[in-house]
Amino acid sequence: MIIPFTGYFIIKSLSSSAVAMPRHYIYDSVINKTERGKQVSDTLWHKVPHFQLSNQLGKKVGWKDIGEKIVVADFFFTQCPTICPQMTLNMKRLQDGITNTQKVGNRDPDFIHFLSFSVDPERDSVSKLKAWADRFQINPANWWLLTGPKKEIYDLSIEHMKLGLVDGQGIDTGFFHTDYMVLIDRNRNIRGYYHGLDSAAIGKLSRDIILLSLEKNPARKKFFEGKLELIAVIFSLILVGILLLVYLSKRDKKFHDIQLNQK
Repeated sequence: MIIPFTGYFIIKSLSSSAVAMPRHYIYDSVINKTERGKQVSDTLWHKVPHFQLSNQLGKKVGWKDIGEKIVVADFFFTQCPTICPQMTLNMKRLQDGITNTQKVGNRDPDFIHFLSFSVDPERDSVSKLKAWADRFQINPANWWLLTGPKKEIYDLSIEHMKLGLVDGQGIDTGFFHTDYMVLIDRNRNIRGYYHGLDSAAIGKLSRDIILLSLEKNPARKKFFEGKLELIAVIFSLILVGILLLVYLSKRDKKFHDIQLNQK
């Protein structure tokens, strides 16, 4: 009993500390409260809000169409002669490099979605986004190029993803341009910023995507979550009870055999 019990807690402690998950960025508030006589802090992380924009297929889409997938977002425009083509190529390599190994036939991963927001939506029509997508052979199943109201796109990038603060350049909000890719988890919290032109940063982004895909969703607590220790104790008590019954049964049988021999 001692060996498996000890092994369980050792493995649990090692598994929880061996891998550092991508950290959270941008919080709205911190709530201090008392639980079981101890002061604890509960951080409310900022959520990227809902949007309604048109993708390269002309369809109006938003978070509800993405569901609970992890998201990688970047910002570009089709007239960009400098960083945008290379960023799109790097995003394409990222998309091609992440596959679903559990499916036969369709290898498209069902846990990740890519978003590229146009920072020049007045000129980037749906047809221009479609031409850009065709140029780079972008798979629309899990990568959308988005256009729509300029204010909505700029609010997402500057006010909610805080890319102006990350760049640290005092951005001219009249025309926003950055080489950062943003990692957003299933709860729409920011989990990382990565230079889209840096191969090492792209490699780290790929690793962090896989880590987030393994992360438990706090909004979906399973029945046994947090109860494993209690279940282990219950089964241990049952085992002790069984061993005790076996011992008492053998003792009674031995006592009965002694009485028969004495007769």
